[in-house]
Amino acid sequence: MHGADASSRSGVAVFCLVFLPFALGHYLSCLLRGVNAVLTAELLASVALTPAQLGLLTSAFFLAFALVQLPIGMALDRYGPRTVQLWLLALAALGVWLFSRGHSFAELILARAVMGAGLGGCFMAAVKAISCAIAPSRLPSVHGYLIAVGGLGAATATMPVKLALHYTDWRGVFLGLALAALAIGVLIRLLSPAMPGRAPTHTVSKVSAWNVYRDVAFRRTIALILLPHAVFFGVQGLWIGRWLADVGGLSDDSVAYLLYLGMASVIFGAIGMGMLTEWAGRRAIEPMQVAGAGLVLFVAVQLAMACNVVPSLPLLSVLFTLLGTVTGLEYAIVAQSMPSSLTGRAATCLNLLIFTGAFLVQAGFGLILGCWPLNSLQQYPPQAYQVAFGVLAALQLPGLAMFFIRRYRRAGPSGKMAACTAAMINSKEDYETRSLWTSRQGKTGPDR
Repeated sequence: MHGADASSRSGVAVFCLVFLPFALGHYLSCLLRGVNAVLTAELLASVALTPAQLGLLTSAFFLAFALVQLPIGMALDRYGPRTVQLWLLALAALGVWLFSRGHSFAELILARAVMGAGLGGCFMAAVKAISCAIAPSRLPSVHGYLIAVGGLGAATATMPVKLALHYTDWRGVFLGLALAALAIGVLIRLLSPAMPGRAPTHTVSKVSAWNVYRDVAFRRTIALILLPHAVFFGVQGLWIGRWLADVGGLSDDSVAYLLYLGMASVIFGAIGMGMLTEWAGRRAIEPMQVAGAGLVLFVAVQLAMACNVVPSLPLLSVLFTLLGTVTGLEYAIVAQSMPSSLTGRAATCLNLLIFTGAFLVQAGFGLILGCWPLNSLQQYPPQAYQVAFGVLAALQLPGLAMFFIRRYRRAGPSGKMAACTAAMINSKEDYETRSLWTSRQGKTGPDR
C-alpha cells in the first residue's frame, strides 16, 4: 500500500485495516510490560522468589526487548510489518504461555525473555505500517494516537488486572493474554493489506543500521530529544512514585492515585501533542520547533521538581508525564525524515537508543540516591532527589541550547530566512529521495 494505493484508501479503511490491528499489538505490549507490578504479591505467593530475582524478571523483558530491535528493524524493511508481526506475536504468545506454566525462577525468567523478544516489534511494526499508509504530514497526530493506545494498555495493567484476579489467578490472566496475542496476530494477517516491506536485495545489504545512525537528520533529532525521552521513560517508570512517598510523605493509596492520573495524562497528552503538531505544520511550523518548545517546559518542570516544594509535588508529577509526551514526536520526526524503505530500521535504531538510555537513567538516578543513607522509614532524604533531578535537568540543557543556537544561526537576526531555507532544503531532499527510490524500482521492480 504505497503511493497511489495509500492515497486511494479512505481514512476509515486505514483506521480499520492498518492502525487498529497494529495498535492492538502495541496495547498488548504496554500491558504486559507493566503487569508484573500488579501481580507481585500473587507471584511471590506462588513461586519462591527473592527480591533480587523478582527484579531480574523485569530486567529480562527489557534486555530481550532491546537486543531484538536492530534485527526486527531489518526484518520490517525486508519483509514488511504484516509478516514480521505475525511471527513475533506468535513468539510472544509462546512466552506468555510459558510464563503462565512456570514454577521456578529459571522457567519464569526464560519465559519473560521470550515474551520481551516477541513484543519487541509491536510499536515499530505499527510505525512502519502507518508510515506506509498515510501522508507524512499526518504522522505526528497518528503517532500521538498510537502512543495514547500504549498508555491505555499500561493503564489496563492496573485496575482491570486487579479486577480479573477476582475470577481467576495470575496464571489464568497470563493464559488469557497469550490467547490475546495470538488473536491480534491473526487479526493483522487477515485485515492488514500487503505493504512495500521487501526492498531490493542490494539495498538491504549495503544500507546498514550504521547508515541510519550517520544520517544528519537522525543525529539532529536524537541530539535534541533522545536524552529527554530516556529521562521520561526512566523516571516515570520507577522513581516518581518513590519521590512522592519519600519527599512528599504521601500514602501508598495517594501515590497510586497520582500515578493513575499520570497514565491518563499520557493518553491525553499524546493525542493533544499530535494534534498540536499537525496544526502547527499547516502553519509552516516544523515538528522540531514544537518539540523544542515542549522540551523547554519539560526541563523546567524537572527543575521545579528539584526544588522539592512539597505542596506542588502532586501537580508536578502529573505535569512531568503530561509534558513528557512531547518526546514521542521523536518517532514521527525520524519517520518523516527517512526514506520509506528505511523507516522500520530507523525506528528500531531509535528504540534501541531510547531503551538503553532509560536503563542508564534509572540506574544513574539510583546511584545518586545511594550516596545518601536511608532513614528509619527506609526513605532517602530530599537532598538526594534534589541532586538527582538537578543532574538530569543539567544533562538535557546542552542539547536544547545547541538546537536553539543552530536555529538562530539559520534564521539570522530577523528569522525570515529560516522557513524559506528549510522549505528549499526539504524540497530538494524529498525530490532526491523520490528520484533515487523511483530509479531503483525501475531497475529492479518492486520485490514483494
